[in-house]
Amino acid sequence: MLKTLAFCFLPLFFFSCNTNNQKEVVKVIEKSEMGFVLPELPDKMTFCDQTIFLKDEDIKEKLDRELLVNTYFQSSTTQTIKRANRYFPIIEPILKEYGIPADFKYLAVIESSLLQAVSPAGAQGFWQFMPVTAKERGLLMSNEVDERLNIEKSTRAACEYLKQAHNELGNWILAAASYNRGIGGVRQDMKWQGTSNYFDTHMNSETGRYVYRILAVKLIFENPSKFGYSIAKNDLYEPFRTTAVTIKSSISNLAEWAKSKGINYKILVKLNPWILGNKLTIKKNSFQILLPHKSINLKPYSAYLK
Repeated sequence: MLKTLAFCFLPLFFFSCNTNNQKEVVKVIEKSEMGFVLPELPDKMTFCDQTIFLKDEDIKEKLDRELLVNTYFQSSTTQTIKRANRYFPIIEPILKEYGIPADFKYLAVIESSLLQAVSPAGAQGFWQFMPVTAKERGLLMSNEVDERLNIEKSTRAACEYLKQAHNELGNWILAAASYNRGIGGVRQDMKWQGTSNYFDTHMNSETGRYVYRILAVKLIFENPSKFGYSIAKNDLYEPFRTTAVTIKSSISNLAEWAKSKGINYKILVKLNPWILGNKLTIKKNSFQILLPHKSINLKPYSAYLK
Protein backbone atom coordinates (compact mmCIF):
# COMPACT_ATOMS: atom_id res chain seq x y z
CA MET A 1 0.00 0.00 0.00
CA LEU A 2 1.01 3.64 -0.16
CA LYS A 3 3.30 4.79 2.61
CA THR A 4 3.56 8.33 3.91
CA LEU A 5 6.93 9.98 4.37
CA ALA A 6 8.03 10.07 7.98
CA PHE A 7 9.03 13.66 8.68
CA CYS A 8 11.12 14.69 11.66
CA PHE A 9 8.95 17.57 12.82
CA LEU A 10 10.33 19.89 15.46
CA PRO A 11 7.35 21.40 17.28
CA LEU A 12 7.67 23.68 20.27
CA PHE A 13 6.46 22.07 23.46
CA PHE A 14 5.21 24.20 26.34
CA PHE A 15 4.53 22.73 29.75
CA SER A 16 2.17 24.33 32.24
CA CYS A 17 0.17 23.11 35.19
CA ASN A 18 -2.62 25.66 35.45
CA THR A 19 -4.74 28.06 33.44
CA ASN A 20 -2.77 31.13 34.49
CA ASN A 21 0.44 29.58 33.24
CA GLN A 22 -1.25 28.69 29.96
CA LYS A 23 -2.26 32.33 29.52
CA GLU A 24 1.32 33.36 30.15
CA VAL A 25 2.50 30.91 27.49
CA VAL A 26 0.16 32.52 24.98
CA LYS A 27 1.58 35.94 25.84
CA VAL A 28 5.11 34.65 25.37
CA ILE A 29 4.20 33.27 21.93
CA GLU A 30 2.51 36.52 20.92
CA LYS A 31 5.57 38.53 21.95
CA SER A 32 8.01 36.10 20.36
CA GLU A 33 10.48 37.57 17.91
CA MET A 34 9.45 34.84 15.47
CA GLY A 35 6.15 36.60 15.00
CA PHE A 36 4.23 33.32 14.77
CA VAL A 37 0.90 33.39 16.55
CA LEU A 38 -1.46 30.44 16.61
CA PRO A 39 -5.02 31.77 16.27
CA GLU A 40 -8.02 30.16 17.87
CA LEU A 41 -9.39 27.12 16.11
CA PRO A 42 -12.67 27.67 14.27
CA ASP A 43 -15.77 25.79 15.41
CA LYS A 44 -15.92 24.11 12.03
CA MET A 45 -14.15 23.90 8.70
CA THR A 46 -14.67 22.16 5.38
CA PHE A 47 -12.74 19.48 3.55
CA CYS A 48 -13.90 18.48 0.07
CA ASP A 49 -17.12 20.45 0.69
CA GLN A 50 -17.85 18.35 3.78
CA THR A 51 -18.31 20.24 7.04
CA ILE A 52 -16.09 19.08 9.89
CA PHE A 53 -17.20 20.17 13.37
CA LEU A 54 -14.33 21.02 15.69
CA LYS A 55 -16.10 21.45 19.04
CA ASP A 56 -15.21 17.98 20.33
CA GLU A 57 -12.19 18.16 22.65
CA ASP A 58 -10.45 15.15 21.13
CA ILE A 59 -10.80 16.49 17.59
CA LYS A 60 -9.68 19.98 18.63
CA GLU A 61 -6.62 18.64 20.43
CA LYS A 62 -5.55 16.45 17.51
CA LEU A 63 -5.94 19.26 15.00
CA ASP A 64 -4.18 21.67 17.34
CA ARG A 65 -1.22 19.31 17.53
CA GLU A 66 -0.79 19.28 13.77
CA LEU A 67 -1.23 23.06 13.56
CA LEU A 68 1.53 23.54 16.13
CA VAL A 69 3.85 21.13 14.34
CA ASN A 70 3.40 22.75 10.94
CA THR A 71 3.13 26.37 12.05
CA TYR A 72 6.29 26.29 14.11
CA PHE A 73 8.32 24.29 11.62
CA GLN A 74 8.87 27.64 9.94
CA SER A 75 11.63 27.03 7.39
CA SER A 76 10.02 23.88 5.99
CA THR A 77 6.50 25.30 5.87
CA THR A 78 7.74 28.53 4.27
CA GLN A 79 9.57 26.65 1.54
CA THR A 80 6.57 24.40 0.91
CA ILE A 81 4.26 27.41 0.54
CA LYS A 82 6.72 28.81 -1.99
CA ARG A 83 6.85 25.53 -3.89
CA ALA A 84 3.05 25.26 -3.89
CA ASN A 85 2.88 28.31 -6.14
CA ARG A 86 4.93 26.38 -8.70
CA TYR A 87 3.37 22.94 -8.47
CA PHE A 88 -0.30 23.43 -7.52
CA PRO A 89 -1.03 24.75 -11.06
CA ILE A 90 0.11 21.33 -12.34
CA ILE A 91 -1.76 19.28 -9.74
CA GLU A 92 -5.07 21.16 -9.55
CA PRO A 93 -6.21 20.72 -13.20
CA ILE A 94 -5.48 16.98 -13.02
CA LEU A 95 -7.52 16.64 -9.82
CA LYS A 96 -10.37 18.47 -11.54
CA GLU A 97 -10.10 16.26 -14.63
CA TYR A 98 -10.58 13.15 -12.49
CA GLY A 99 -13.36 14.66 -10.38
CA ILE A 100 -11.16 14.73 -7.27
CA PRO A 101 -11.74 17.69 -4.90
CA ALA A 102 -9.01 20.33 -5.02
CA ASP A 103 -8.34 19.88 -1.28
CA PHE A 104 -6.41 16.71 -2.12
CA LYS A 105 -3.49 18.86 -3.24
CA TYR A 106 -2.79 19.18 0.49
CA LEU A 107 -2.40 15.41 0.68
CA ALA A 108 0.62 15.75 -1.61
CA VAL A 109 1.96 18.42 0.73
CA ILE A 110 1.88 16.20 3.81
CA GLU A 111 3.26 13.26 1.87
CA SER A 112 6.33 14.97 0.45
CA SER A 113 6.35 18.73 1.09
CA LEU A 114 6.17 18.91 -2.73
CA LEU A 115 9.66 17.45 -3.03
CA GLN A 116 10.79 14.35 -4.91
CA ALA A 117 11.17 12.76 -1.51
CA VAL A 118 12.37 9.25 -0.68
CA SER A 119 11.02 7.53 2.44
CA PRO A 120 12.93 4.93 4.49
CA ALA A 121 10.40 2.35 3.26
CA GLY A 122 11.18 3.09 -0.40
CA ALA A 123 8.25 5.34 -1.33
CA GLN A 124 9.16 8.14 -3.71
CA GLY A 125 7.83 11.26 -5.37
CA PHE A 126 5.22 13.88 -4.57
CA TRP A 127 2.62 11.19 -3.89
CA GLN A 128 4.99 8.71 -2.21
CA PHE A 129 4.22 5.62 -4.22
CA MET A 130 5.78 2.36 -3.12
CA PRO A 131 7.30 0.33 -6.01
CA VAL A 132 4.58 -2.34 -6.06
CA THR A 133 1.74 0.19 -5.97
CA ALA A 134 3.41 2.31 -8.64
CA LYS A 135 3.60 -0.62 -11.04
CA GLU A 136 -0.02 -1.51 -10.30
CA ARG A 137 -0.95 2.03 -11.31
CA GLY A 138 1.00 1.85 -14.57
CA LEU A 139 4.03 3.93 -13.57
CA LEU A 140 7.20 2.75 -15.30
CA MET A 141 10.27 2.00 -13.20
CA SER A 142 13.67 0.95 -14.52
CA ASN A 143 17.33 1.84 -14.18
CA GLU A 144 16.69 4.67 -16.66
CA VAL A 145 13.35 6.13 -15.57
CA ASP A 146 11.11 6.27 -12.50
CA GLU A 147 7.71 7.73 -13.28
CA ARG A 148 6.90 8.08 -9.58
CA LEU A 149 9.00 11.23 -10.01
CA ASN A 150 6.96 12.43 -12.98
CA ILE A 151 4.62 14.97 -11.38
CA GLU A 152 1.87 14.72 -13.99
CA LYS A 153 1.86 10.94 -14.30
CA SER A 154 2.13 10.29 -10.57
CA THR A 155 -0.69 12.76 -9.90
CA ARG A 156 -2.87 10.87 -12.37
CA ALA A 157 -2.01 7.60 -10.64
CA ALA A 158 -2.90 9.12 -7.26
CA CYS A 159 -6.22 10.35 -8.70
CA GLU A 160 -7.05 6.87 -9.94
CA TYR A 161 -6.44 5.47 -6.47
CA LEU A 162 -8.44 8.20 -4.71
CA LYS A 163 -11.36 7.76 -7.10
CA GLN A 164 -11.38 4.02 -6.38
CA ALA A 165 -11.12 4.64 -2.63
CA HIS A 166 -14.04 7.08 -2.74
CA ASN A 167 -16.17 4.66 -4.73
CA GLU A 168 -15.50 1.86 -2.24
CA LEU A 169 -15.63 3.85 1.00
CA GLY A 170 -18.22 6.43 -0.05
CA ASN A 171 -16.49 9.35 1.62
CA TRP A 172 -13.62 11.67 0.68
CA ILE A 173 -12.31 11.87 4.25
CA LEU A 174 -12.13 8.08 4.44
CA ALA A 175 -10.52 8.04 0.99
CA ALA A 176 -7.85 10.41 2.33
CA ALA A 177 -7.24 8.19 5.37
CA SER A 178 -6.99 5.15 3.13
CA TYR A 179 -4.09 6.72 1.25
CA ASN A 180 -2.11 5.96 4.39
CA ARG A 181 -3.95 2.94 5.80
CA GLY A 182 -5.26 1.26 2.66
CA ILE A 183 -8.89 0.76 1.68
CA GLY A 184 -9.06 -2.62 3.38
CA GLY A 185 -7.42 -1.31 6.53
CA VAL A 186 -9.88 1.57 6.93
CA ARG A 187 -12.83 -0.73 6.26
CA GLN A 188 -11.54 -3.28 8.77
CA ASP A 189 -10.95 -0.67 11.51
CA MET A 190 -14.49 0.67 11.18
CA LYS A 191 -16.06 -2.79 11.00
CA TRP A 192 -14.75 -4.18 14.27
CA GLN A 193 -15.33 -0.87 16.08
CA GLY A 194 -18.80 -0.38 14.65
CA THR A 195 -18.08 3.14 13.39
CA SER A 196 -19.08 4.93 10.21
CA ASN A 197 -16.61 7.83 9.97
CA TYR A 198 -12.95 8.69 10.44
CA PHE A 199 -13.37 10.86 13.53
CA ASP A 200 -15.08 8.12 15.58
CA THR A 201 -12.59 5.43 14.59
CA HIS A 202 -9.44 4.51 16.49
CA MET A 203 -6.62 3.91 14.03
CA ASN A 204 -2.89 3.38 14.27
CA SER A 205 -0.89 6.44 15.31
CA GLU A 206 0.13 7.40 11.77
CA THR A 207 -3.34 7.14 10.20
CA GLY A 208 -4.87 8.64 13.34
CA ARG A 209 -2.89 11.83 12.63
CA TYR A 210 -3.08 11.70 8.86
CA VAL A 211 -6.32 13.54 8.10
CA TYR A 212 -5.60 16.10 10.82
CA ARG A 213 -2.30 16.87 9.09
CA ILE A 214 -4.16 17.54 5.86
CA LEU A 215 -6.66 19.78 7.65
CA ALA A 216 -3.89 21.72 9.40
CA VAL A 217 -2.02 22.32 6.15
CA LYS A 218 -5.24 23.44 4.47
CA LEU A 219 -5.86 26.01 7.22
CA ILE A 220 -2.30 27.35 7.03
CA PHE A 221 -2.00 27.44 3.24
CA GLU A 222 -5.38 29.08 2.71
CA ASN A 223 -4.58 31.90 5.13
CA PRO A 224 -0.81 31.93 5.84
CA SER A 225 -0.77 35.45 7.28
CA LYS A 226 -3.21 34.34 9.99
CA PHE A 227 -0.53 31.91 11.15
CA GLY A 228 2.30 34.43 11.04
CA TYR A 229 3.62 33.78 7.54
CA SER A 230 4.33 36.91 5.53
CA ILE A 231 5.55 35.86 2.09
CA ALA A 232 5.55 38.43 -0.68
CA LYS A 233 4.17 37.37 -4.05
CA ASN A 234 7.52 37.88 -5.76
CA ASP A 235 9.13 35.54 -3.20
CA LEU A 236 6.99 32.61 -4.34
CA TYR A 237 8.56 30.13 -6.76
CA GLU A 238 7.20 30.76 -10.23
CA PRO A 239 5.80 27.84 -12.26
CA PHE A 240 8.22 26.61 -14.90
CA ARG A 241 7.15 27.57 -18.40
CA THR A 242 8.06 24.61 -20.53
CA THR A 243 7.76 23.09 -23.97
CA ALA A 244 7.07 19.36 -24.28
CA VAL A 245 9.06 17.32 -26.80
CA THR A 246 7.92 13.80 -27.67
CA ILE A 247 10.79 11.30 -27.82
CA LYS A 248 10.07 8.29 -30.06
CA SER A 249 13.62 6.99 -30.55
CA SER A 250 16.35 6.14 -28.05
CA ILE A 251 18.83 8.75 -26.85
CA SER A 252 22.24 7.26 -26.05
CA ASN A 253 23.67 10.37 -24.37
CA LEU A 254 21.21 12.69 -22.69
CA ALA A 255 23.91 15.15 -21.63
CA GLU A 256 24.91 15.72 -25.26
CA TRP A 257 21.24 15.78 -26.31
CA ALA A 258 20.53 18.46 -23.70
CA LYS A 259 23.40 20.60 -25.00
CA SER A 260 21.98 20.32 -28.50
CA LYS A 261 18.80 21.87 -27.12
CA GLY A 262 20.66 24.82 -25.59
CA ILE A 263 20.53 23.57 -21.99
CA ASN A 264 22.55 21.11 -19.91
CA TYR A 265 21.91 17.84 -18.09
CA LYS A 266 21.34 19.63 -14.77
CA ILE A 267 18.43 21.62 -16.22
CA LEU A 268 17.12 18.55 -18.04
CA VAL A 269 16.72 16.52 -14.83
CA LYS A 270 15.42 19.55 -12.92
CA LEU A 271 12.47 19.69 -15.30
CA ASN A 272 12.31 15.91 -15.74
CA PRO A 273 13.27 14.36 -12.39
CA TRP A 274 11.97 10.97 -13.57
CA ILE A 275 15.10 10.65 -15.74
CA LEU A 276 17.61 8.62 -13.73
CA GLY A 277 20.59 8.14 -16.01
CA ASN A 278 22.32 9.45 -19.11
CA LYS A 279 20.38 7.45 -21.69
CA LEU A 280 16.78 6.85 -22.64
CA THR A 281 15.87 3.59 -24.34
CA ILE A 282 12.72 3.60 -26.43
CA LYS A 283 11.09 0.29 -27.29
CA LYS A 284 7.33 0.39 -27.80
CA ASN A 285 6.67 3.40 -25.62
CA SER A 286 7.49 7.07 -26.06
CA PHE A 287 8.29 9.79 -23.56
CA GLN A 288 7.59 13.48 -23.28
CA ILE A 289 10.56 15.53 -22.15
CA LEU A 290 10.02 19.05 -20.85
CA LEU A 291 12.39 21.77 -22.04
CA PRO A 292 12.44 25.34 -20.73
CA HIS A 293 10.52 27.88 -22.75
CA LYS A 294 12.83 30.45 -24.27
CA SER A 295 11.14 33.19 -22.23
CA ILE A 296 12.38 31.99 -18.82
CA ASN A 297 15.71 32.40 -17.09
CA LEU A 298 16.53 28.72 -16.84
CA LYS A 299 19.68 28.26 -18.86
CA PRO A 300 23.27 27.09 -18.35
CA TYR A 301 25.16 29.38 -16.00
CA SER A 302 27.88 29.77 -18.60
CA ALA A 303 25.39 31.70 -20.74
CA TYR A 304 25.40 34.51 -18.15
CA LEU A 305 29.19 34.79 -18.29
CA LYS A 306 29.32 35.76 -21.95
